[in-house]
Amino acid sequence: MQRSDPLEWMWLQAIEMLEKAERFNRLLFQVQRSGARLPAWEPPVDIVETFDVLHINVVLPGVPAEEVEVLLEGGMVRISGHRPPPVTPDTLQIHRLEIPYGRFERRIHLPPGRYELAESSFRHGCLRLGFRKLT
Repeated sequence: MQRSDPLEWMWLQAIEMLEKAERFNRLLFQVQRSGARLPAWEPPVDIVETFDVLHINVVLPGVPAEEVEVLLEGGMVRISGHRPPPVTPDTLQIHRLEIPYGRFERRIHLPPGRYELAESSFRHGCLRLGFRKLT
């Protein structure tokens, strides 16, 4: 619906575009004071423990498996990578971007004990890790 006053309509359109740009900028380019890039988002996880294995499922829809890095650092596992935005050179207009894009990282403190990565699979946008408990 167009307003009768063209200046008012143009001003409202400009404000809306600036708000969209600001949201997109916050989503993709969180920057520390030092200039290093921070993760833009943290993927959700499920953690389930059995008698001998700790299972971690990480939801990463649209993330290529080769973009995911898993590091076991002492009593913590770090899962990081990058999810590319769906914007291509031929994109004319972005109507809505609600799904997080850009760099992600999730640090998960493991329960007390020693673990080794025994299982790792990536299917249907989910990373499944199985950590065997060491005695």
